[in-house]
Amino acid sequence: MTALSGLLLSLGPETARATSSVTWTLHVPRADIAFATTTPEATGLYDFPARRLDVAVNTVTATVPGDGIAVDVRGQRADGSWSEWVEILADNPAVLPESTTSVQTRLVLTPGTAPRGVDLTAWHDGAARTAAATPYGTTFRLFATREGLVGGTTANGHVIVERDHFVALPSRRGLAPRGEGSYTVKVCTLDNARCEWAPVWDVGPWNTKDDHWNDDRESWRDLPHGEPQAQAAYEDGYNGGRDQFGRTVKNPAGIDLADGTFWDGLQLPTNTWVNVTYQWTGYGPWGTVETVGTSLNVRTAPTTAAEKAGFAASTAEVRIECFLTGTAVDGSQGFSDRWYRLAPGKYVAAAYVRSGIAPPPC
Repeated sequence: MTALSGLLLSLGPETARATSSVTWTLHVPRADIAFATTTPEATGLYDFPARRLDVAVNTVTATVPGDGIAVDVRGQRADGSWSEWVEILADNPAVLPESTTSVQTRLVLTPGTAPRGVDLTAWHDGAARTAAATPYGTTFRLFATREGLVGGTTANGHVIVERDHFVALPSRRGLAPRGEGSYTVKVCTLDNARCEWAPVWDVGPWNTKDDHWNDDRESWRDLPHGEPQAQAAYEDGYNGGRDQFGRTVKNPAGIDLADGTFWDGLQLPTNTWVNVTYQWTGYGPWGTVETVGTSLNVRTAPTTAAEKAGFAASTAEVRIECFLTGTAVDGSQGFSDRWYRLAPGKYVAAAYVRSGIAPPPC
């Protein structure tokens, strides 16, 4: 996807009205769309820049451009992170988990469609449900498979390279824009000996509308919270043993791991069960990993001499428990002897983590 130069944004006439509703129009300049080759749905994304509003809103409606095009919206939360994407339907506005003055919109297109302008209206609904969060995010035990597909294009337009570091989840609600880690998971072996913090850059496996980590999931709401539809189909014959596309489910996978995450981060020999924590479902201190061409080592103690216990991929947004002093490191954020504890026995050099909200001392 090329840079979206020349984007036009204009506030509508209701901006100054005392109703606290805001309208604006997103005009689409010429752009190239990278369509996914790794998912059953060959969709492409067109991300508009975030829009700063004069009032706080939590409800957004839009003119849906037509067949083959969907409109998703998300809001920036009070801690600076982003809420999940919510699709705006023709007869049902998107409700954000908390009020915000910063809203971002994206178009989801199928091949043969072209990006079109969108008119949006947003307001604050005092009766809207506020989403709950846990300190470090919700964790579930999932079956993980290796994605592979080197050279393919993911749902967010990323071209997969050898020993890549990202994951795929079966819903675009938690799909990060290309090159960003606004939706990151901590995925660990069942004994938690090795972990990787990796961005969500693809949609899958099996389904594309199964946000099983949410208690108000988009589809398959009769299933237990945290159980992927594919797992229920494989183990219990749910939905006749088939996924949303009618395919016979041949494994219970709820997450796909890129090769680098699978082989290097977790050092898995084969597809297996893992613990997955959805970092954006938590709250509190966080930061963004910034490295060039490599992932950040996660170590068992705050020193470069300590044993490696996994990786934090570049762009990953990680929840931070606390900081302490350790080996001085020269990194993307300068020279520092500060280290961050991401989990018990899991430390990274702060010199490679851009702070979102600073953590307390350990």
